[in-house]
Amino acid sequence: MDSGKQLRIPATLMRGGTSKGVFFRLADLPPAAREPGPARDALLLRVIGSPDPYGKHTDGMGGATSSTSKCVIIAPSTQPGHDVDYLYGQVSIDSAFVDWSGNCGNLSTAVGPFALANGFIPAARVPREGTVTVRVWQANIGKTILVHVPVAGGEVCELGDFELDGVAFPAAEVVLEFIDPADDGEAGGAMFPSGEPVDTLDVPGVGRLAATLISAGIPTVFVNAVDLGYEGTELQAAINEDKAALARLEAVRVAGALRMGLIRTAAEAATRQHTPKLALVAPPRAYVASSGRAVAAGDIDLNVRALSMGKLHHAMMGTASVAIATAAAVPGTLVNLAAGGGTRDAVRFGHPSGTLRVGASVQHLDGRWTVTRAVMSRSARVLMEGWVRVPAPESVAR
Repeated sequence: MDSGKQLRIPATLMRGGTSKGVFFRLADLPPAAREPGPARDALLLRVIGSPDPYGKHTDGMGGATSSTSKCVIIAPSTQPGHDVDYLYGQVSIDSAFVDWSGNCGNLSTAVGPFALANGFIPAARVPREGTVTVRVWQANIGKTILVHVPVAGGEVCELGDFELDGVAFPAAEVVLEFIDPADDGEAGGAMFPSGEPVDTLDVPGVGRLAATLISAGIPTVFVNAVDLGYEGTELQAAINEDKAALARLEAVRVAGALRMGLIRTAAEAATRQHTPKLALVAPPRAYVASSGRAVAAGDIDLNVRALSMGKLHHAMMGTASVAIATAAAVPGTLVNLAAGGGTRDAVRFGHPSGTLRVGASVQHLDGRWTVTRAVMSRSARVLMEGWVRVPAPESVAR
């Protein structure tokens, strides 16, 4: 029996948008885990409680869903004009794997309040009342995010009356601006990898399928819900309890990843679970959200259902929301057509938990579409702070 003591690491459990995760200051991690690699991954897996063959995360801080199996590392920024570097790890539930291939837009919301509360922002920039703009460098994808944090009494204001579908209680509104959010380091450096708003995928077991492939916010594969036998109003149980459907949807995601150049072989998709996302789009149609609230067709521009880590998301990922806003603004994409076509700089879409409004500014230059920024409102709150305790993984203990 191992009689060694547990590691005791300062940590904060935070909700950001419709996700929650364990936040660390880089300097607080054990020395071996301050650099990327197996030691860091082993530590975060143990913090979350993965891999868990029971799919419960009983022996860790995770919640056994893609929305709650997350870790964040914050450090003073290495980039000029930025306050903090933000690194995000999506922890697999049932395998020993941490995916660093993308951002979490929801937890981006919590980065600003965390940075402010943990002394990363000079006191001279913090008003007694008002808003502090925290300039965040998203280290996974090399992008800037502006997090506008409300302040009361010189401290982060967490409580308020802003309601976010997918979150049970209201809180203070936090506005996010994703600057130049196209993932130009991915998919050959183009927002639309093929240059076209719609591609055709040849999906094993499914057939030929129209798809919009976009790298904005996060690489995303959009397909028409009806082409896969769905209405676009489904809730989690309708898809997540159907193993055959999940396998078919994963095949679509893999085909999209191959076409986007994100993976070279289908087998590589198993080591890239976080990206790309797969989303089903459909014209506006009434449905009852998971909360029991009726969403009328007239309340939304379109319906979107997105999958994350192989399961239908309970609401909508923040980065996928950026992709939705950007694709909706470009005429001819499947998202734009589902929303009625034309030009638009904002869209309200329905998701399993309710609705969300997002905006994007796009332009067509030199034959290519680009996006300059995307904006949305979320909220964030500290759930617990103190120390997380974990048995030291061997690679960290050495």
